Amino acid sequence: MTGLASALRSLAVTGAAALMACTGALASPAVAVPEPKAPREFVALDSVDRTILQEMRYTSAHNFVGEPIDGYRQPLCLLTRPAAEALHRAQRRLLARGYTLKVYDCYRPQRAVDHFVRWAQDLADERMKAEFYPLVSKERLFADGYIAEKSGHSRGSTVDLTVVRLPAKPTRAYVPGERLTSCTGPRKERFPDSSVDMGTGYDCFDTLSHTDDPRITGVQRANRQLLKGVLAAEGFVNLPEEWWHFTFKPEPFPSTFFDFPVARRSVAGH
Repeated sequence: MTGLASALRSLAVTGAAALMACTGALASPAVAVPEPKAPREFVALDSVDRTILQEMRYTSAHNFVGEPIDGYRQPLCLLTRPAAEALHRAQRRLLARGYTLKVYDCYRPQRAVDHFVRWAQDLADERMKAEFYPLVSKERLFADGYIAEKSGHSRGSTVDLTVVRLPAKPTRAYVPGERLTSCTGPRKERFPDSSVDMGTGYDCFDTLSHTDDPRITGVQRANRQLLKGVLAAEGFVNLPEEWWHFTFKPEPFPSTFFDFPVARRSVAGH
């Protein structure tokens, strides 16, 4: 009986130890993974120039997806310092002529690009089609280059922006579910976002958005050339398919796609 009792005691001790190990593992708090921070080369644009207007579309529901986009924690423009300083110089040129820059998007985390890709793959979700891609089939967004798995914005030196005549009028708030109007329509029929007439709205998935589309004439062409000329003088290169899209050259991070969130704490202390 002594041998049996000893064996039972040993089994009980082993079982208790295993149970405690299991219970301890379950009770241990999850270790929080810290969010990545921006390299020191990144800054908030308003720390370099407070006069440039910011209407950060992807923190709101007024964009082609129809909801706030992953990774945009605050309505804030983050850029590499050389790009921000170049925008500041361009802004000084425009202020002297009675205009101001307004940015729609700056640095874009990779998780936001991934959000765009998931949305584009869901062909049933067309809640914002009437405004942002009225003439394009959603199943063509990848093939036509409107959506891609990587974006130059994630490298930190690309910015989407427009020109606003001074004194700048505030943009009215977008109301989710409101009747949408085509981004290709006449200015008076498009969403009133305070921009001068560029021929289309921002993020308009249409060939009419091509910077030098021959259908754009008169004041609209002059406005596009004003934006392009002022930015080109400070080192920005326009994407020909989007009148609003510019990249500062040379890029400090030409092949790195970052994923830190758009938030002031991402650049705190820079």
